[in-house]
Amino acid sequence: MKNPYTLVFGKEPREIISRLSDSARIIEDFTDNDPSQVIYMISGVHGTGKTIFMNDIANRLRKDPDWIVVELSSESDLLLDLVSELSSNNELSRKFHNAKINLSFWGFGPEIENTTPISNIKVALTKMLETLSKDGKRLLVTIDEVTSTKPMREFASVFQILIRQNLPIFLLMTGLFENIRELQDEKSLTFLYRAPRIDLKPLNIRSIADNYMENFHLTAEAARDMAEKTRGFSYAFQSLGYMTWENDGNYLSVLNDYRHNLSELVYEKIWSELSPKDKLVLRGMAENPEGKIKNIRQTLDLSTNEFNPYRDRLIKKGLINGDDYGIVRFTLPYFEEFVLEREQP
Repeated sequence: MKNPYTLVFGKEPREIISRLSDSARIIEDFTDNDPSQVIYMISGVHGTGKTIFMNDIANRLRKDPDWIVVELSSESDLLLDLVSELSSNNELSRKFHNAKINLSFWGFGPEIENTTPISNIKVALTKMLETLSKDGKRLLVTIDEVTSTKPMREFASVFQILIRQNLPIFLLMTGLFENIRELQDEKSLTFLYRAPRIDLKPLNIRSIADNYMENFHLTAEAARDMAEKTRGFSYAFQSLGYMTWENDGNYLSVLNDYRHNLSELVYEKIWSELSPKDKLVLRGMAENPEGKIKNIRQTLDLSTNEFNPYRDRLIKKGLINGDDYGIVRFTLPYFEEFVLEREQP
């Protein structure tokens, strides 16, 4: 039997732990007769399963004949790519042709007799969406790992106009906290601050343990121990499962390779994107494993007012947990050991 887990980022594995409440919230909002939300942003560190979560929602809506789903890249010309994707669908192309939407200026479809070619991409997209609306269709656009590129800003600006016109377009994007915040901070895109953001939390440990127990025929105690070594981190769940599968179900013998895999494929990337002060605060946490903020501040010689902004930022980045008063903890498995192995910031 083929390994049901994967080490490849973004690839949908056979074994996944569903985030039912979050996905249900988005689908219910999008499919409502009078949608209260038409955009959701999904945030989390590398490896939290943002892409898989977004694709799961997209695939569920694809099964509904009233929905059209288009995947776009934030690095390309999103508006042009969206018009291209829609016009390349044979069924939709016929509808646009019958509606006298002449897209020949952009090289999409044939000339339409006695109809002037549309040279403004926003006008073209507006007319296409009006046609979809008359036919009872809704359009979901998904964009993975958004950054504040010029095409992304242009798309978001046009999207804002389209939703003001009550056109049936919906947007689902994933991204790192700091990249989403940078996009929101654009003066013309402050409407994004009103859009809901779902910060992906750790997977349910019990669900992971049940999965491991079934696949590796472990005792409940061993499955729980194995699951806790992932701390609910989505990529860790896949990584430990993959290596254990390849090692005939013996998870204890792969722990060194598992830690090395996390460090090399995930943590090095995360570390490279942190500021020197972020790294310093994480170092202070790693040197105080009990997680008491008072002791961490003393180690770093920081006042409460100096420490709190970094604490809050690292929580939003998904690297630490501050749910318990006066305590902060690492969210990623073996990340404290990784931090201690780095050079002193």
